[in-house]
Amino acid sequence: MKVDVRSLSRFACLTVLGLGLGTGCTSTKVGYADPLKAEPLTTQWEAGDLHQIAETMIDSLLTTPTVVDATTGRTPVLSVGKVKNKTMQHIDTESLTDTIRTRLLRSRRFQFVDRTTDDQVAEEFRVQQESGLVDPQKAVPVGQQYGAEYLLTANLSEIANTDGRTQDVFYKFTMNLRNLRTGLIEWAEEKELRKVSTRRRFGF
Repeated sequence: MKVDVRSLSRFACLTVLGLGLGTGCTSTKVGYADPLKAEPLTTQWEAGDLHQIAETMIDSLLTTPTVVDATTGRTPVLSVGKVKNKTMQHIDTESLTDTIRTRLLRSRRFQFVDRTTDDQVAEEFRVQQESGLVDPQKAVPVGQQYGAEYLLTANLSEIANTDGRTQDVFYKFTMNLRNLRTGLIEWAEEKELRKVSTRRRFGF
């Protein structure tokens, strides 16, 4: 059987060209975008929602007269509790907590204690005090840490409704600042977000 080498060469070239065109049609362009200007893609909780919430809470907290008075000439110790997720979604509330704490820390109006790492701290104290591995003269003494004067707590809830092709999701984020000495709530704020999604009819 005689094989036409030129025909095979043309076939190979066309195949490679076809693969190249196919790859070009399905290529994906990836780039960086400003997280503060993220456009909503779904009715689910997204990065842009986090930044809106954090900005509103921090601006309100730092400008309320009670907090301004409490932070004038001193930096009170604050503990930030984990955000309670009352939605039906799996939301990384720790990320929201971290964002709020970081921005407040940058304001230099508060000092912070982090109760989320207490287990690790307790283990470190155990090693220093009981293991015999650390020089007693250089070990950190127990019982001298600062106690929080204020506790910042928060809740995130949602109400979702679906009507035909439209999905309507309402989010509410509430935050409270409690004075641990008096037990009084000295500041409270809430931020509401509503996200609506409408599915297009096929062909339109």
